[in-house]
Amino acid sequence: MNPFKTYWNIFTNVFGENGKTKSEYWLVRFVFLRALGGVYFFAFLTAAFQSVPLIGKQGLLPANVFLNSLIEVNQNKLDAFISWPTLFWFHLSDSFLQIMAWLGVSLSFLVTIGFANGLILFFIWFLYLSFVHIGQLWYGYGWEIQLLETGFLAIFLCPILDPRPFPKSAPPILIFWLLRWLTFRIYLGAGLIKIRGDSCWRNLSCLLYHYETQPIPNFLSPLFHFMPKAIHQLGTLWNHFIELIVPFFIFGPRRWTRNFAGALLVSFQALLILSGNLSFLNWLTITATIACFDDGFLKSFLPKNLVQGAEKAAEEANPQKLGNALTWAITILVGFLSVSVIQNLLGPGQVMNASFNKLHLVNTYGAFGSVGRERRELIFKGTSDLIPTTETIWKPYEFKAKPGDPMRRLPFISPYHYRLDWQLWFAAMSRPEREPWALHLVWKLLKNDPNTLSLIEKNPFPKRPPTHIKIDLYKYSFSSLDSESVWSRSMLKEWLYPMSKSNTRLQEFIIGSGWNP
Repeated sequence: MNPFKTYWNIFTNVFGENGKTKSEYWLVRFVFLRALGGVYFFAFLTAAFQSVPLIGKQGLLPANVFLNSLIEVNQNKLDAFISWPTLFWFHLSDSFLQIMAWLGVSLSFLVTIGFANGLILFFIWFLYLSFVHIGQLWYGYGWEIQLLETGFLAIFLCPILDPRPFPKSAPPILIFWLLRWLTFRIYLGAGLIKIRGDSCWRNLSCLLYHYETQPIPNFLSPLFHFMPKAIHQLGTLWNHFIELIVPFFIFGPRRWTRNFAGALLVSFQALLILSGNLSFLNWLTITATIACFDDGFLKSFLPKNLVQGAEKAAEEANPQKLGNALTWAITILVGFLSVSVIQNLLGPGQVMNASFNKLHLVNTYGAFGSVGRERRELIFKGTSDLIPTTETIWKPYEFKAKPGDPMRRLPFISPYHYRLDWQLWFAAMSRPEREPWALHLVWKLLKNDPNTLSLIEKNPFPKRPPTHIKIDLYKYSFSSLDSESVWSRSMLKEWLYPMSKSNTRLQEFIIGSGWNP
């Protein structure tokens, strides 16, 4: 008896298909791909409505200016493409941005309703990579690279050409183990950065502030905020348990341990969805966590006809030697690229939401390594007065999701990403000289630029542009639950003094930045 063959059979029974054992992940693959398609759908929908005003030719941070700077650094376009791959090296225009975004929406919708193959998933992945690589700070969030890593692994879950929901090739178990490895890093990275990053996570006080100071609170956030202090402390403990302990059960030797861990992780993300608006981050994390389950677990929740379809496909499945070889190659690649990620997790200088390769195939993650103790908001105001005085009446702009009018209701839960609103949350903790795009936003508002105004909920100057715009910094706090207003606020200072189109310094800055005036 060959001992090597014996050990190999045991290993392939646990981590892969040996051609004789039926996979128990047909339903898991089906649900995972549908969920991933939904996340892609909202990601591309955001690009369809926001790419032109944000990174178009006359956007707040034009992508053509960014790509030209990369050419200067790399000396030629070919080297620039190799260092920063994106489809938009071949062509870039406002219309092409929208065509590609809506193409992404359409293909994502196909995946969501049940049609996916390796070719479609590869194109969706590279298309989104192309947007990320020209998106600059608007695409600088951790869930962008998390979506790319998840989407890359998804390419190898199904046949290259067969788009049916239940093709005849079995789901490769190795890819599910790689998705579990991704899930493990997402949670552990978030847990470690909290413990290392802010004392309030260690003294269990962070949730006293988090619901109020998070980027975009939703209509349930005040309810969470005003819970008793003991509940907040227990919630922080539960957060540490979920992020630092439960992830290790993902690799449990028994299926029930993986299913149980997956259920805890999904329920945790659902709670986060209820308590705030973190774009599609929580939905994407749930998608990766689906890999913790098996068909036996999902059968209890899915329609009978779907279960029967998976069982029939499993009976008719054919071994895929080429597919198995490819998944082994991907596994080896991920293992090699994971070395830097592991070093980052274990090292004292942990960074979160960082990539160690140009294609973002294996990354490090984390969230809320520090929590603000008070909420600050930038309020843009305009006037039609030719010369502002102390008697000038300033009219405020209202944005799509960020707090403004204290009486305005908070937004509903949504995986749609309001990129400008998010960046304004960061800018409120910074200074104007560190946020040059904010000056460009002022310039656009002074011209009533229609593309820019599409990012605004309420323009107080619909007929004629304002003569001056300023930005004030306010402190915001939740009003009591029985109050008519959502927020109480007090002005802290003038963040940006009144600007007009005739302001010489503003003109020089806009032209010097290479932006289209």
